[in-house]
Amino acid sequence: MLDKMAVNQFSHVRPGDTPWRSDGLRDFFLYRDLGVAGATGGRVLCQLVRANPDRPPEQGTGWHRHVADFHIVLMQKGWARFMYGDQEHLVAAGDCVHQRPGIVHYLFDYSPDMEYLEIISPADFKTVDAEAPCIVPAPTPWAELPK
Repeated sequence: MLDKMAVNQFSHVRPGDTPWRSDGLRDFFLYRDLGVAGATGGRVLCQLVRANPDRPPEQGTGWHRHVADFHIVLMQKGWARFMYGDQEHLVAAGDCVHQRPGIVHYLFDYSPDMEYLEIISPADFKTVDAEAPCIVPAPTPWAELPK
């Protein structure tokens, strides 16, 4: 039997406690760990994800799905455009998206100030390429966005 006390530790991470890193799932995003994976023994990942200012959108994430039991995205700043199946969704600051397990999706466009909170279980989820269910619109070059 799993010792719940051993994998449920208290965690308090302040903004300067963990660095923004570029070695996450996508090199055009920056990631900041919020300490939850360690505190839960790997049961839950909680991280901030933001646009890498040195890497504007070109191709996006490509069609994929995550092998995970739970996944939400809470947009904190800016916006991102996703395809979920054949439906386009603009996810803007304040929006919350529950990505049901296995949903095929593609993040193809985002603002330079995009930042979202991502919570996924388990922490060591897998990402699998997927067949394209439809054509994806082109991203908007950052130089063309209104200031």
